[in-house]
Formats: sequence, structure tokens, C-alpha cells
Amino acid sequence: MLETRYRAARALPLGALARAATGGPNVTVRPAGAETRFSLRVRLPGQQAAPRGAGLALDGPINTVVTEGETWAARLGPDEWLIGGPEADADLLQGRIAQALAGLPHALVEVSHRNVGIDVSGPRAAVALNAGCPLDLSEAAFPAGRATRTLLGKAEIVLIRLTAESRYRVECWRSFSTYVHGFLNEAAFGVEGPAEH
Repeated sequence: MLETRYRAARALPLGALARAATGGPNVTVRPAGAETRFSLRVRLPGQQAAPRGAGLALDGPINTVVTEGETWAARLGPDEWLIGGPEADADLLQGRIAQALAGLPHALVEVSHRNVGIDVSGPRAAVALNAGCPLDLSEAAFPAGRATRTLLGKAEIVLIRLTAESRYRVECWRSFSTYVHGFLNEAAFGVEGPAEH
């Protein structure tokens, strides 16, 4: 029963009703589709390089993200990753990661029921995010392939920039998702202005 609830929560990331994209031509705020997510902690002995988990190189610099198809892995600390992928591949992804890390001390926890993803895109997406996020999101400071923990208003988020286009992923805890989604919609409205709506 609990697993059924979690799978339903992933299918409807922001509550009982699916929400459409909001915004205008400069900023679009859209709940991400159903995804599986894992929190991974790996303690590597000495100078041993991190292995590839689920086809992803886990040895990149801190605050970066790597992708392989629809699967992504954000390195948030020396021994911490947030990994996401298609919801239908949850068991396969978990098995591949566990197999790659066999013999290494690690903790792999599915957090799909805890996290929600919200995509923010458009030419002025960084401006909308900066309404509540203190980071410099310029191309030089936060290019494609970056990921970090930060704040958006009063909520802790993980901010990911997967592609060179002005498209960002905001990952937050489900309990903050209504607040974060509302905040981003207000920021998008502020960027677009009332004339656009």
C-alpha cells in the first residue's frame, strides 16, 4: 500500500491535481514529470576514484551534474550525490548503482517520495530564480553542468542546470513544493509583467 502511494505521488508531483505550465515567453514554470530519485553517499578509501554508477561517472568535481540519456547525477559534496532518472526505471537504476558500488561502504536511499522537481526555462529564467536565490546565475558563474544546494526564498533547494539553454531544475522536498511552485510563479509574473498575462 505504501509503495502504491509513493508511486502515485511521483506521478502527481505537486499534489492531487496535475498542474500545467505557467508563465509567458520569457519564463516558463512547469512541474517535472514523474522521476525516480536516489540519495547516494559513498565513502571512498584513500585516493580511490569513484566508480561509474548506472553508467554515470561519479568522480566529477563537486557542484556538477552529469547525464546519460534521461538519467542524471548531481555531485553535491565530497561523498554525496542526488541521482534522478525515469520513474519506470527505478528498480533497474537502483540495481545498477548498487552493483557498481558493491564492496564499497555506501548508502543508497530512494527519495522519490520526498523530492519534487520543477523546471524553470526561458530567456529570463535566471532573473526569475534570482528573485529568491542569492547565487550568481550568469553564464560564467553557473554554466550548463552545474548543480548546488541553495535557498529559494525560505526553502532549501537543489538547483541544477542540465543544458546550455536557459533551463533549470529546482529540486525541493515535497513539503516545500507548493511554496516553491507559488514563489516561482510569482517571480515569473514579475519578470513577464501584467501586460503579458
